[in-house]
Amino acid sequence: MDKSLVKGHAATFGANVMWGLMAPVAKLVMAAGIVSPLLMGGFRMAGAAILFWIASLFVPRQHVPFADLLRLAGAAMLGIVFNQGCYLFGVSLSSPGEASVITTTMPLWVMLLAALILKEPVTLRKIGGIVIGGAGALILVMSNTGSSGSESGSSPVAGDLLVLTAQLSYALYLTFYRNFIRKYSVITLMKWMFAFATVAVAPFVIPEALSTDWNLVTPVMSAGVAYVVVGGTFLAYILVMTGQQILRPTLIGMYNYVQPIVASAIGIAMGLDSFTPLKALAVVLVFGGVFLVNISKAAPSPATPENN
Repeated sequence: MDKSLVKGHAATFGANVMWGLMAPVAKLVMAAGIVSPLLMGGFRMAGAAILFWIASLFVPRQHVPFADLLRLAGAAMLGIVFNQGCYLFGVSLSSPGEASVITTTMPLWVMLLAALILKEPVTLRKIGGIVIGGAGALILVMSNTGSSGSESGSSPVAGDLLVLTAQLSYALYLTFYRNFIRKYSVITLMKWMFAFATVAVAPFVIPEALSTDWNLVTPVMSAGVAYVVVGGTFLAYILVMTGQQILRPTLIGMYNYVQPIVASAIGIAMGLDSFTPLKALAVVLVFGGVFLVNISKAAPSPATPENN
């Protein structure tokens, strides 16, 4: 396999592992009700923006024309603001179980949009890979949901629609900006995207931050927020953007299925869950699905035809 492809797969896998770890950490932080989902989202965007701008001081500077800044603003809305915002509010209105199931549809939307926008062929291997990987992810999601997953939120229909909107938003971002993001380095892309995202959510987050009693925030909660910002956002986005510059959108979407595997592994490690043959089968299905999508036919890319 080409070295750049290995790099793309490793980076995308690493990002989804970090996101899988972030889910239980963020849930632990927000469980006390002191740090709200909105505030957590604000922490992610503003914290990552600061870190990316600091990182940009240590890499070669790239000039970004005004027209491309507008494109980056649009990418920030789809890939960060709408994706993260709709998901966080959707989970708060719906049940975690339903939200987890809906997130498994993201690779399907990426495949359909890539076919419409990028003219990627929809092959039997690709469809089979998405179905097989999705089945494995659903097995893990449903086995991890338990009784708490059946609890309905205050507005489950609206919540489910918001979670679905989050998946569609990210799928649109992956397809619309696939070729554009190859023009700049990861640091340049991320410093501008997170800056635009922070400005967009600031009017909503600042009042929430001013009304929060920060004296109630414990060291454990602070450490959890630090991981969400540094690991689950800053490092994870560096990795996923590296993968996006190399791999096809459909394949990037397939790695979404790694997250429930990580969540299940954490539960087993903490003694909150147990390893079963069914979970082993689910893991095999997920990676089998990723393999099928990886070897499926793709539309040629003029920038890096060898990667497709």
